[in-house]
Amino acid sequence: MAISLRYGLYFYGDYEVGTERKERGVGCVEVLGGKNEFMGRQIVVKNQSRSDGWNPKGHSHCSIHASICLPRAMKWWEKSIIPNMTEITSSDHLVESLATAGDKLVIVDFYSPGCGGCKALHPKICQLAESNPDAIFLKVNYEEHKSMCHSLRIHVLPFFRLYRGAQGRVCSFSCTIATVKKLKDAMAKHGTERCSLGPTKGLEEEELLLLASNRGARLNRPPALSSI
Repeated sequence: MAISLRYGLYFYGDYEVGTERKERGVGCVEVLGGKNEFMGRQIVVKNQSRSDGWNPKGHSHCSIHASICLPRAMKWWEKSIIPNMTEITSSDHLVESLATAGDKLVIVDFYSPGCGGCKALHPKICQLAESNPDAIFLKVNYEEHKSMCHSLRIHVLPFFRLYRGAQGRVCSFSCTIATVKKLKDAMAKHGTERCSLGPTKGLEEEELLLLASNRGARLNRPPALSSI
């Protein structure tokens, strides 16, 4: 049996609850608003694998193992995510996301869970994503993708790179909550300009080569993290 503070009691195996119903497999007594579905009545659990007679009142022989199951709290970088925001999972995922973006403006946001400036800026990034539904926001967790960031020469956080169609990278810079206007201005400038004709460029050829040759490499030095 496992006890969940949020959802109630869970019973595993063949069992009987009271004398009113029998279940097989996994059973659950949900707790809603502090009351369970049995309206305060006693809950008796019987192991159906026993062949001898079993008295619900004399169940002291039962051995029950319980555990506390707490729901996982969302991390700050997981909150307020908008549909046009995507968490990058690998270098291949980044390359493919840029290559398939077409003529849309792509903002690549490099962040770290331990960066105070990144945390403070996150709500603003979500607001920009919501107000610019045609733009694509790609989030890269530095702690999970150090090799990728090293290949792309990312040494300061938070850091942004903007890409647009056949132009490829149109600008890159670091900004904080105090200088977020720099990102807004860049999005306004490159989001309205018509992209030159041609296939979507994505990453620079040099960056692609570095990514291809540097898979699994470790970063020698940590990035400079801005403070709030």
